[in-house]
Amino acid sequence: MPVDYTLLPSPCYVIDEERFRKNLSLIKHVADESGAEVILAFKGFAMWGVFPILREYFSGAAASSLHEAQLCFEKIGHPAHTYAPVYKQAEFEKIIKLSSHITFNSLAQYNKYSTLLSKYSKKISPGLRINPEYSEISHGIYNPCSPGSRLGVSADELEGVLPQGVEGLHFHVLFESDSYALENVLKVVEKKFGKHFAELKWINMGGGHLITRYDYDTDHLIKLIRDFKEKYGLHVILEPGSAFAWETGELVATVEDIVINQGIKTAILDISITAHMPDCLEMPYKPAISGAADPQPGKPVYRIGGNSCLSGDVMGDWSFEKELKAGDRIIFLDMIHYTMVKTTTFNGVQHPSIGIWNSDGKFRLIREFDYEDYKNRLS
Repeated sequence: MPVDYTLLPSPCYVIDEERFRKNLSLIKHVADESGAEVILAFKGFAMWGVFPILREYFSGAAASSLHEAQLCFEKIGHPAHTYAPVYKQAEFEKIIKLSSHITFNSLAQYNKYSTLLSKYSKKISPGLRINPEYSEISHGIYNPCSPGSRLGVSADELEGVLPQGVEGLHFHVLFESDSYALENVLKVVEKKFGKHFAELKWINMGGGHLITRYDYDTDHLIKLIRDFKEKYGLHVILEPGSAFAWETGELVATVEDIVINQGIKTAILDISITAHMPDCLEMPYKPAISGAADPQPGKPVYRIGGNSCLSGDVMGDWSFEKELKAGDRIIFLDMIHYTMVKTTTFNGVQHPSIGIWNSDGKFRLIREFDYEDYKNRLS
């Protein structure tokens, strides 16, 4: 049953259970058919209120910090596959307790902590993040292979054998990519790092696999992974983030005022673009709005503005079918992945509620935010 946005509070992030389950089913199909272990990357989607649904399909997650590892342990119910650009010594023993795999960003970090790992009572599988110095990502802010990148060990640094104890390699050089981009990356990884594969137990192909996009060739991905596993005998791990929540929900907002300046009409909403949709400004990209399009002759045009005091808290112009007025709902599409995980309480503006539209056609409010949430972030 489609989401009835009139029944939701405003502002509110809402995830549709049916669409979420559809994504989970497709990703599980890929995992089952390819033999890969697919885990959720929290950095893209960490709405733990729907993890009971997730656990019906998957049992693992990728963490990039102590707090994410703890969330995995508590809400997924299993130790995390943990990677961070750097580990703090004061936190590392806690990370060990919460992890099954720990990947290191540099040889220095591995050398610093490998003795602790080897002495720990529970078996932890250590790995190294590698930088193949090849990526097809066009957005520089998301490209871990940019010149001078701080992420990963290059092939030149791994001359000879791997450091003793390393069981896996991890690369993450995709962004909302298809399986053909992965195929190209794998050719480079095999050429530069293939000599080490015989010493390994696993390889983590990172995230950025947009498996649930309508045009993604899942059969090609399955074949690619099967062929790789057969050739090298390695356990393959994938950790997409966006794919799990891709096109599963919206951000519901309300027009509070219309301001006109030099002929430009701005609809000011009860959300802040900079605080509640930061990825749109960071990337940047223009999100889709239900019932709206790029400016068209003969149709009302409005600039969308946020409710913070930041002058730049605006996002592009849209045409609507009719004139907007205070009280109208604005529905931003596909606002679940890489949105909630980045929100802030900048300017003290009200953080959107979080809820789920259940498959029985009812809305369930999971979380509301209030003054205490804002106050407790600071001191």
